[in-house]
Amino acid sequence: MEELTQRQKKIGGILQQDLAEVFQKAATDGGLKGVIISVSKVNVTTDLSVAKVYLSIFPNKEAKALLEGIRSNKPLIRHELSQRTRHQLRRMPQLEFFIDDSLEYIDGIERSLKGEDNPLEKPDLLGKRKKS
Repeated sequence: MEELTQRQKKIGGILQQDLAEVFQKAATDGGLKGVIISVSKVNVTTDLSVAKVYLSIFPNKEAKALLEGIRSNKPLIRHELSQRTRHQLRRMPQLEFFIDDSLEYIDGIERSLKGEDNPLEKPDLLGKRKKS
């Protein structure tokens, strides 16, 4: 993994906070009841041109549909972000959205450690982790 500069960390933090506010406002205005969208991590490339945004969506069954909706509204989200950060950033990075599955993965490991699901009897329980 590459070393992050202070500038990358600062921009990632700003984008993470503003994206969380944008998604929270969109969820309440759009009438999505019982759906929680949180921005778990934002990685910015060294040239500050691309930001990879990792989202945790609860309940998980609606994650794929919401991710597709978010990806289709990428220009609107980028515009809203550029309006919020116009005094901090000159150029808004391109946004790439991914689902963060780390909480599910950790939950599966915890269930296995507690003995609820035994991966020795069913090896497919802890399948390969998806790389994004």
